[in-house]
Formats: sequence, structure tokens, C-alpha cells
Amino acid sequence: MVYQRDELNEYSRVLIEQNQVSIEHFFSKKINTFNILKLKLMIEANRLFDIPYYQQRTYPNSGMFVSKKEGSWHKMSCEEFLNEVMIVSRGLIALGVSKGDNVALVSSNRVEWNVMDIAIQQIGAIVVPLYPNISENDYRYILNDAGIKICVVSTLDLAEKITHVRGDVATFTHLYTFDLIEGYDHWRDIHARCQEIPESDVQERMDQVKSHDLATIIYTSGTTGNPKGVMLSHHNILSNVSGCREPIPADNNSKVLTFLPVCHIYERMLHYLYMYIGCSIHFAESMDTIGDNIREVKPDVFSAVPRLIEKVFDRIMAKGDDLTGIKRRLFFWAVGLAEEYDVVGRSWWYNLRLSIARKLIFSKWQEALGGNVRAIASGSAALQPRLARVFLAADIPILEGYGLTETSPVVSVNSFQRGIRIGTVGPLIDDVQVRIAEDGEILVKGPNVMMGYYNLPEATAEAIDAEGWFHTGDIGMFVEDKFLKITDRKKEIFKTSGGKYIVPQAMENKFKESRFIEQIMVIGEGEKFPSAFIVPSYAFVKEWAQRKGIDLGDGSNHSIAKDNHVIGRIQQEIDEFNKGFGNWEQIKKFVLLEKEFSIDAEELTPTLKLKRKKILAKYQMEYASIYAEN
Repeated sequence: MVYQRDELNEYSRVLIEQNQVSIEHFFSKKINTFNILKLKLMIEANRLFDIPYYQQRTYPNSGMFVSKKEGSWHKMSCEEFLNEVMIVSRGLIALGVSKGDNVALVSSNRVEWNVMDIAIQQIGAIVVPLYPNISENDYRYILNDAGIKICVVSTLDLAEKITHVRGDVATFTHLYTFDLIEGYDHWRDIHARCQEIPESDVQERMDQVKSHDLATIIYTSGTTGNPKGVMLSHHNILSNVSGCREPIPADNNSKVLTFLPVCHIYERMLHYLYMYIGCSIHFAESMDTIGDNIREVKPDVFSAVPRLIEKVFDRIMAKGDDLTGIKRRLFFWAVGLAEEYDVVGRSWWYNLRLSIARKLIFSKWQEALGGNVRAIASGSAALQPRLARVFLAADIPILEGYGLTETSPVVSVNSFQRGIRIGTVGPLIDDVQVRIAEDGEILVKGPNVMMGYYNLPEATAEAIDAEGWFHTGDIGMFVEDKFLKITDRKKEIFKTSGGKYIVPQAMENKFKESRFIEQIMVIGEGEKFPSAFIVPSYAFVKEWAQRKGIDLGDGSNHSIAKDNHVIGRIQQEIDEFNKGFGNWEQIKKFVLLEKEFSIDAEELTPTLKLKRKKILAKYQMEYASIYAEN
């Protein structure tokens, strides 16, 4: 079934974009009685590198990119950006980069990355972005698989990592750094070569690039095996930019903050979208400074992964715990009210109380996020429905979406225009089709579906069937025949020895609502019952123990994980959440782990998904201790 969006008339659309109406006003009869128009939004760009030129013609932004250096924010205009892009393109041609060559970028978010991205594309070369936090083995594999000749990295640490493996990559010829580092070639050396090549050579290359040409190869982190190179064309990604234009409530007057890795297609596609609509893109200094940067920039929109939203909520709740008297009672009354929030079907009495809670409590949450946030775009993993309720109630809309690298990435997203349903990932974006297979797997077809996996024709044929449907590996369903709901990963569902199916991701998402649980992995394939590895929220446990007068020994994670008070309290949490599951699904046993699952330990992918097999292999003794007597 194909779903098309209903769009508001111009007046109501502008009201939403200018944040002059709230979510509930949007869903009221007054707004919905406006004339509904069927519109197909097409963007005026055929190749990704056309986007900044479109901005220059349409919204010549003096602060296209804004970076903080030495304590001050510095702007780069669209004109300055394009001038630098042209210089780098000329330098790359002088270095011998030909059409179809793969050029690697390894860096955290910074404007130099975006310059290189557009400069590489417009000479017909292919951008191969790599995560800054993957292993040397992954770097070695990807650089060889892609036949990389030129690699540009940001920092000394990354330069050293690539240097360690470059001897194993026969095609490797040049390594450049964004930072000025002694002993390494600086990326300005590429600029210096520009005098050898006239601009007309770049223009000639640009004219040869077609919309359906390969633009980028993005290596998926994967939870098992070697990374796979997803081939995306200009047309693939541009279709997503077009489809996400209206769901993202921003315009040429908006400021956005970026901190999720731009090497991931989710944030990268949003960068193209922001550029197209003329936003000012501000770079967060680091993951540690996001809170401060949000308060400084006061963004209208930013994107986040559920893990970050969970941490923000935990900090908010910790501040609530510090309150006393009437302030504390009001805080938790407001949170309790928010946990009952729904987009539709609220009574006038609920709305009255909510308006009071927003004025007294939630307005302070909004101020902590700069005071201007129209929406937080959430993706990459499942968002706890509880958090969606709380933040929507607080008038800080979290728009959860769904997609994969192979779909450029967005398939569906909750939005003001087409509707929000908590617990779902929203309606499909334009031109994207979804079919639910007999076994529940989500199949996707549309202009956003990848060209295939690089150098892996068999894997491509397995992923995309003869009719053009991409098999996502996710299990889902439609709610109200419109809103897509993800229930689990097909490969992660397992059976107990009694033949009962266990859906771990859905269970994990529910148990993580506990403030005592930082991370959890449900286990028990082939066993009599499911159990769990649990990483406690050690900071919260310490604060809880202090309030309760409980002695946690030396306060180390080791001591806390063995403490009977802590184990007993987490058992209470497990018992409470177990009530929401069938008897065969309930967690019967658990062990507390001392260390968080991390990317560095290769327990999480760069997008923070559990590498279940790696975790099981690492904690074999703990697993055996659970099931030894069964």
C-alpha cells in the first residue's frame, strides 16, 4: 500500500513553521478545517553539490556554517564556502583524482568535512566517510575494499590510526589532516595545488555528473561480520531531502545545532536539507559541551539519538530529586501528568492541568534547551514511548523517524503536518512504499533505496529482491493503517527451549524506563527462560543510596554490582516491569555488569546498537552463572 501525505494550506503551514501554533492547536478542528492541498515537493537540485549553489541563489546566508573557536562563534558565508569548495576541487584534480575515484574522510563534525564532501562530489569522485571511533581492523578492511588513494582525517589520533594501517593498503598514496600537525601533510596543501587547474576544468567535471551517479559509499557498522559499503546515488539522497523538507520545521531563518556524526547518512542528509532551506548550521564543540552549546546557540532544530535523550531526561530528573517541599511536589506532579500524555483524545481537564504544568515546570526545561526548540529529530534506534510522551507534553516535540543507511536513510517520520502517534515512527515520507511481509518483515521500495552493496553482488541480490523491494530485517506493522511501528530486528528475535518467541529490543526499551538501569541486553536463546545482562545507572544508584543511608563500600562499580541492597532494588524494578509481559517473556534472572557497553570495547556499533554476539562472547562466565542450574 502506498501512502501520500495531506498538506496544509499555505497559511497553516507557515503558522506551524513559525512556531505560532502548538501541537494541540495543530490537531484541533480549527486548523484541520483549513483547505488541504495535495502537493508534491520537488527540490531544485539534481546533484548533491547543486544544493549550496541553490542556497547562494535563493538564501545567500552570511552564517551558512558557524563554528566555535577559542571561545567565540565564527561564521562562514555561503559565498566563502563555495569559494573554498572550488579551490579544493581544483587541488584534488591536480593531485590526480579522477571521476569515480574513492576519497576517504575520517573526522568528527566540522566545516572542513562539508567543504571536502562537496569538493569531492563535484569533480565526479566518490565520498567514503568513515567513523572516527571504529577499530584499526575496520579501517584496514574499508580502505582496502574501497581502494582508497587519498584519505583526509581531522586529528593526530586519527592520523596515527590510519598511519598504522596504510602500509597494508596497496592503493594508498596521500594522507592529509585538518588540524595542523607536525610530520603530516595539512589539507591546505591540497588548496596549494589549485593554481595548476582552471575553474573551467571543475565545471567540465560537474557537467558530467548525473543525478543517478554514485555519490557516496557508506560502510555500515553492522553487528556481525565485516562492514558493507552501501552505495547511494545523488538521486537516492536528494529524494530523502525532498521527502523530509516539510516534516522538519525549519526555514531560512532557523538555527540548527549539529553534533551527531555527519559520516552517518542520517545527520549528513539533514545537513543537505539544512543547506537547501537556508538554515545556519552550528557545530557543537564536542559531545561534552552539547548542553552549553544548546544554551548559547538557542537552536530551532537539532537531531539526537534516543541514548542522548535518555541522558538529558535523567539529568532533568536528578535536578527534580534535589528539590524540596512544594517545588519537588510540583515537579513530580508535572512529570506524572506528562507520562499520561497523548497526542489525541485528551480531555479539557487534562489540557488545563497541562497548561499549568507547562507554565510552572516545563518552561524551565525549554529554557535549558535554548527556549526556541521547535523539534528534536530522533532516529537510529527506538525511542522509549514514555520519553516521547514526556517531551511532547513539555512542548519540546521529539519527532521520531525510521530508516536505514540503505534507504538514504528516512522511510517514515512523525511530523506536525501528517500526524504524530507515540510509539510509532510516523507516516511514510513521499514516494516511499512499505509492504509488511508474511513474517512481519518491513520491505521498502522507492527512490531512496540504495544502488547496492559495493563489491558484494550476492549480498545486494539477497537484500533487494527481483521486484525492487529492500528487505530491512526489521519487524513492524501499521497502526491506524498509516503510522509505521517497529517491533524488533528479525535476526534478534529468538526462541526459548519451550518454543516461545522473545522480542528483546521491545523488552529492553521498556526496562530502560527504570532510572536504575543504564543499559540492558535480554538473553536466553534456547534456554528455559529469558534473563538479562544489566548495567546499572551507577550515578543514580549512588545518589539513591545516599538518600537511603545505604553504605556502598568503596563506591566502586565492582562493589555496587555486588551489593545486595542494589541487587534487591533492581529486582523490584524488574518485577514491576515484568507485569507488562507474558509469563514466558518475563526476566527470571539477571547479572549486574560493572562496565557500560561501549563502542571502544566493540560492544556497540557507532550508532549505539548492541553487538549481541560480541557481548555474549565477552560475558560467557556471567551467562553460565545464570543458566548453570537449569
